[in-house]
Amino acid sequence: MDDLDQATALCGKSCVFHPDNALSFYSDTSDFSPLNEENPYSEPLQQLTDAMAGSKKKLTLLSAAEVSGIKMSREEMNDYVDYISSSFSQLQKEREDAQLKIQNYTGEIENISHFVGLELDLDQIHACKYIKVRFGSLPKESYEKLNSYKQNPYIIFFPSTSDATHYWGVYFSPIDMVSEVDRIFSSLYFERTRLTELTGSPESGVETLRQKRDAETERLKHIDEQFEALWKKEKTMCQKVYSWLTEQSVYFGIRRYAARYNDNFILTGWIPADQENRFKKALDKVESLNYTFEGAEEELLHSPPVELKNKKIFRPFEFFVDMYGLPCYDEVDPTPFVAITYFLLFGIMFGDLGQGLCVSLIGWYMWKKKQMKLGRILIPCGFSSAVFGLVFGSVFGFENALDPVYRALGFAEKPVEVMKPATTNMIIYSAVGIGVVLVMLAILINIYSSLKRKHYENALFGPNGVAGFIFYTSLVLGFGGQMLFGWQIVTPSYVVCFIILPIAVMFFREVLGGFVEHRPDWKPEKWGDFIMQNFFEMFEFLLSFATNTMSFLRVGAFVLVHAGMMLVVFTLAEMSGGIGYVLIVMIGNVFVMALEGLLVGIQVLRLEFYEMFSRFFDGGGRPFNPVVVRREQ
Repeated sequence: MDDLDQATALCGKSCVFHPDNALSFYSDTSDFSPLNEENPYSEPLQQLTDAMAGSKKKLTLLSAAEVSGIKMSREEMNDYVDYISSSFSQLQKEREDAQLKIQNYTGEIENISHFVGLELDLDQIHACKYIKVRFGSLPKESYEKLNSYKQNPYIIFFPSTSDATHYWGVYFSPIDMVSEVDRIFSSLYFERTRLTELTGSPESGVETLRQKRDAETERLKHIDEQFEALWKKEKTMCQKVYSWLTEQSVYFGIRRYAARYNDNFILTGWIPADQENRFKKALDKVESLNYTFEGAEEELLHSPPVELKNKKIFRPFEFFVDMYGLPCYDEVDPTPFVAITYFLLFGIMFGDLGQGLCVSLIGWYMWKKKQMKLGRILIPCGFSSAVFGLVFGSVFGFENALDPVYRALGFAEKPVEVMKPATTNMIIYSAVGIGVVLVMLAILINIYSSLKRKHYENALFGPNGVAGFIFYTSLVLGFGGQMLFGWQIVTPSYVVCFIILPIAVMFFREVLGGFVEHRPDWKPEKWGDFIMQNFFEMFEFLLSFATNTMSFLRVGAFVLVHAGMMLVVFTLAEMSGGIGYVLIVMIGNVFVMALEGLLVGIQVLRLEFYEMFSRFFDGGGRPFNPVVVRREQ
């Protein structure tokens, strides 16, 4: 136990140790006890942070090398924190006091300034025994209503200054009439300004308050100088103490994952496999430590954490995978699949050379200037749009702008004329074809992933396994091929072998899977309930094949939507003519680019999540979060 602090510090300094609850790795924990200790570093760290936040001084983490030179005990460290926090807190209190007084004096000066020019002696007014005097403001609408009180000789308001909405002034009342007069002025929304503490004239009162405010301003300046002098003197040490306390607090936090066994401790965690040798060398510095390393494949029960590692070109799309959920440790990482399919589908649905390049520029700005992860995705997606814009011949909606380029390349016309009726049918059929291919790829990925995880029921007999793949492929090739190409392959034996038999296998997938996986409960207890439940599930599976495929019609629809929206823009522009034509084309391009870019981005993501991810991806993994003090380093 005496070496636990040193062990946690070594684990933390490695920056690759992801702690896990040690008790969860043992079936019998009766001899173990958790370490529920209060972190002794959190209070002084919070105390120091609060003191610096109040003084608006920024504390930054120094490098480990700069902190290693500190030679102070924990008691000395706490004493230093008490000294620094009390010094800065005292100066901060004095500063706040000075600021409050300046604020109050400024408000009083503003209030009294409204009554400068009344030529009144406030001392004489305060000494009056038989009348009451009220200073304040009256809305201009209310001031005009005073004419209706002419019959009352005591309802008289003497204005001194005014602005756009109010008059400031004074009214007087005999002491025996003051309640009635106050009531009338209150109904007129009179707001009173109390000058009971002032003496002399309003002019002298303003001057006195200005002198007091100037004195507090000088005091505030002197306090700020004291702040700067103290910070200049203690800055280096403050930063070191802050960095040391932060380190120790983070390392001490690892203790809550450990368990005590008599006079020993047990600590469990995860590290990347390629860091094993370096981690061993660090642990060897503590003689009392015994350690063992096991591959994560042997500990799947404890859900090893996941860190995605992809080629640089695919990494931006990890953002989408993380939104859905990280893959389990033994599951296939879908990032490359997402990157390729999202890149292609976005380009097809938003095919425009000019607008695509603009999307890439916007994405570059979002990533480089704003550090927005979505910007990294927009950069390649914009290039994809530009490439398909070359195929569709669209540049900012101008459908014939690239005709000279096509003729120079030997084409009679551009490759794809979107708005032709024959081309429209081809686009719709192609969209469904893309959907078929992607659904089949998703099923194949699921078969591979399930076999890798030894989930044979899902891999062989499920709707997203071998049985589902044969059924879906047979439907597409048999009926689709007959409708489009005239293939006469759908015979009774074809239907029985490739359609009815796979349906039967999927219907009894739980029984077959349980038998293959040697599960003891592979036989249903009640066959009637089993058949009824699976009947409705099979209906849902068959329906999902159709709906998932038809969902890809939106790919072709958005190709047509883009051309249609730009057609509307140019129709409106031609109706205006002149400079109006240019303005409408520019504004229309911006509008279409923003609206369609948003819609296409969402729709492609929907296709990924609902039509493809749901077939092969669980997303139940947890992220690899090693203990790191200086994460940016």
